[in-house]
Amino acid sequence: MNKTDSCINNFLNYIRLQKGDSVHTIRAYKKDLEEFFNFAKIEPEQVEPVTVRGFISEQILKGKSKTTVARKLSTLRSFFSYLYSEGIIKVNPARVVASVKTKRSLPKFLTVDDAFRLVEAPGEDKFTAQRDKAILEVFYGSGIRVSELCGLNMDDVDLKEGLIKVRGKGRKERIVPIGQKAREALKKYLAVRQILRIKKKLVAEESPLFINNRGKRISDRQVRRVVERYAKAIGIPEKIGPHTLRHTFASHMLMEGADLRVIQELLGHASLSTTQIYTHIDLKHLMDVYDKSHPLSKEEK
Repeated sequence: MNKTDSCINNFLNYIRLQKGDSVHTIRAYKKDLEEFFNFAKIEPEQVEPVTVRGFISEQILKGKSKTTVARKLSTLRSFFSYLYSEGIIKVNPARVVASVKTKRSLPKFLTVDDAFRLVEAPGEDKFTAQRDKAILEVFYGSGIRVSELCGLNMDDVDLKEGLIKVRGKGRKERIVPIGQKAREALKKYLAVRQILRIKKKLVAEESPLFINNRGKRISDRQVRRVVERYAKAIGIPEKIGPHTLRHTFASHMLMEGADLRVIQELLGHASLSTTQIYTHIDLKHLMDVYDKSHPLSKEEK
């Protein structure tokens, strides 16, 4: 293993163990860094700001989106910041490179009717249907991330109080309430989970909350497929995933009058500025309702 590969591996281990980033984030970091060093063809301590600018310029010329280019620059800044903290380099060459300005798009979210239809889609006829319904209800009822849902264990759930203990980014724990519908779905799922566990002599009681048919912890990829499958089944045209349900939870909470700081705590956002994107969604929703409902608005059209 050469020095560059060693630095990349050490960095990826650091963000996985110390920062608690998801598998998808780590995979994206790895891909970005490999692409950069294939371009640069030099060791990390030889990289200068002009090298980083050259890479960014090449990405733009290749037609990569501003969001993608901005992410790649962010990866390089984090990587070289880590090398600087480890004493491997004397200056972060990516720090002085100007940021790529991106237009912040509003996150997609479902209507209340579509959200209700989605969580009712699985039915109750077998283990997978009970599990999938519980997954969808927990997503819509709590707004947690897919990595947080997959990481839930049996002892993280308090059905009596209607609370779940979630491990978020940076391994930070928070307590999140879930609604009555999610509690009911979890109770039914846990009953069939117990039957599966005994029948196939699978996982122990202190094991993962959501499991597959083999008794293993469900993966984020499997969960994404669950969301996509039922969204398609009820005729939602756009491709949606677990994060869409997270946005849906936050948007519907705000529309019903929830305080922005409460939503921040529930979502596990470190900064209120991250949560404020939902104020733009709510404003757009209000304007749409106004345009459809107000007499003067109708006359103007």
